[in-house]
Amino acid sequence: MLETSLICTTGFLVAITLLPLLPSNHWLCRSWEFPRVQIVFLILVNILLTVSFTETTLMYCLLLLNLASLIYQSIWIFPYTFLYPKEVEQAENSQVESNVTIKVITANVLMPNKSVQKLIDIVTEYKPDILVTLETNKWWQDALIPIHESFPYRVNKPLENLYGMHVYSKYEISDLQVLELIEKDIPSVHCRIQFPQNVKVKFHFMHPAPPSPTENETANPRDKELILIADEVKHTQQPTIVTGDLNDVAWSPTTRHFRHLSGLKDPRIGRGFFNTFHADYPVIRWPLDHLFHSQHFMLVDIKRLPSIDSDHFPLYTELMVKSHMD
Repeated sequence: MLETSLICTTGFLVAITLLPLLPSNHWLCRSWEFPRVQIVFLILVNILLTVSFTETTLMYCLLLLNLASLIYQSIWIFPYTFLYPKEVEQAENSQVESNVTIKVITANVLMPNKSVQKLIDIVTEYKPDILVTLETNKWWQDALIPIHESFPYRVNKPLENLYGMHVYSKYEISDLQVLELIEKDIPSVHCRIQFPQNVKVKFHFMHPAPPSPTENETANPRDKELILIADEVKHTQQPTIVTGDLNDVAWSPTTRHFRHLSGLKDPRIGRGFFNTFHADYPVIRWPLDHLFHSQHFMLVDIKRLPSIDSDHFPLYTELMVKSHMD
């Protein structure tokens, strides 16, 4: 009985490890890129059960397969542990006091959710310079009127299809474009924002659709949108930030290619996972909400914020502009 169970569990774990390697963008293959941390945990349990099995040739074969899968999965998630060198330099308190900082909150609110006061309380406490809300419709747009006094510059794109987007800024927005880059009714916001000391930052706010049985059958639209932005960003020398719910995990091949092509940095590398989804199920959480930035910044702080009764936790990131350090 134990032998049969170990063969089945090892076969399953090897299969879901290999599926993302297939030359297919179907959600059945690509979705297994998401739970790599959970898969590592399951493999470790399977290894413990295997080594307790009678020492036979079969046991050693199963152990080898499990170890190979464990090493492969661990390679993907290792950069997001404290054991890996930090990709983005930490700003010192003395530097922060004399330089321009940018505080950004990214919040996927879950459109049917009505706990708007929880988001307002977070905005009041953390005082972001930029707030981007995702899945916001006309109800959310009206419900967030109380924060308008803090954010005189706003971009409204309310939709009822779970892809509405609103950008709230303390500082002037220019060169605004609200585009449907790949799919109809799935917008992204692109603009420049003028911060103190004449610091201008290019922002790309994104929320592409995920590969799933209820959304897109394949990952192609999401991947194309990410690579399209990466192609644009790689040609610019100005401070740049890309943020939003990218419906992709930090360690996926697509996100890794996006970072390599764009040259943008991920402040989570060497610091942790900062899992923002799913807020209701601690066992199945992974990082879906992201902020990537150009080499012009140092990190002041990054944290997952308290629940707003959405399926996502908000993500808070504070950056310091390097060029104004002296």
